[in-house]
Amino acid sequence: MARSGKKQKNQQLDAQREFRDRLFKFIFGNPDHKEWTLQLYNAINGSHHTNVDDIQLNTIDDILYMGMKNDVSFLINDTISFYEQQSAINPNMPMRYFLYAAMVYEKYIRTPESKFRIYSSQLQKAPTPKCVCFYNGIDKTKDKVVLKLSDAFGEDSKPDIEVRVTMININYGHNRKLLNSCKPLKEYSWFGDSVRANQKAKTLEGAIDAALKDMPEDFIIKPFLLANKAEVKHMILKEYDEEKTLRELAEEHEEIGEARGEARGRAEGRAEGRAEGREEGRLENLADLVSDGTITLAKAAQKAGMTIPEFKKRVALLKKQTVGA
Repeated sequence: MARSGKKQKNQQLDAQREFRDRLFKFIFGNPDHKEWTLQLYNAINGSHHTNVDDIQLNTIDDILYMGMKNDVSFLINDTISFYEQQSAINPNMPMRYFLYAAMVYEKYIRTPESKFRIYSSQLQKAPTPKCVCFYNGIDKTKDKVVLKLSDAFGEDSKPDIEVRVTMININYGHNRKLLNSCKPLKEYSWFGDSVRANQKAKTLEGAIDAALKDMPEDFIIKPFLLANKAEVKHMILKEYDEEKTLRELAEEHEEIGEARGEARGRAEGRAEGRAEGREEGRLENLADLVSDGTITLAKAAQKAGMTIPEFKKRVALLKKQTVGA
């Protein structure tokens, strides 16, 4: 029964990932509003570009075999920027950006107007990649965190490939200097915060309507959101459904792990087998959730009631016992 429920939730999640765009991409990856993309770029890089025609959007619309979508990527002068918005902390973003970048650079090299000669004996210059993840979820995190691809490899490994992603907390009240330097981003942050606040007394759809109504008249994104109100509501509803489904999957995974551990402990005949087995199963599945990026290491340790070093030590010991068995 549990397995069937999990399969159904996975199918539901896959279906939800098929909707066209997310609100962040709708605003900042919109070819009709490149001025907002340019403002965001200038705020992130401390630059002062003014010509929107300098921006060449090259977003990957869909990576079908991975079930992932790239929010915004664009070329400006000698830089390719990769921007992604996330409502859940995902330590696996560097691997996703690695895949995005490979596709974008391949497209860049293969375009007819490209002067890049990959088989040349001379060093060919390429645009510099900049990877940024904008976080606006409910879990607490620092204003800025750097995620690295090398963290996915063995502790003692020395990988020859590295990807760094700067995760920026754009929840309203965080990174004020950045948000104040990019009015559309600040307004996007305000809108998300307002929807959340209104949800305490309204349905999600009602909360979206209230946030749009309460949005100050001088917000530059307000006419755009109101003109596309139906699509905006559809995107937000889908995003919240996906976030909810991910959390439900994490909780279900944890419950299954506890039951599995309890059964294993009982089978081993230990007097304390049920309680100990439940704890072991719970730790194993928390570790699995960290590995697949569903929750962070800090969140897993918190759920286990341990510090991060204690959690890592216990998980390592469990793996050792499993191998020994």
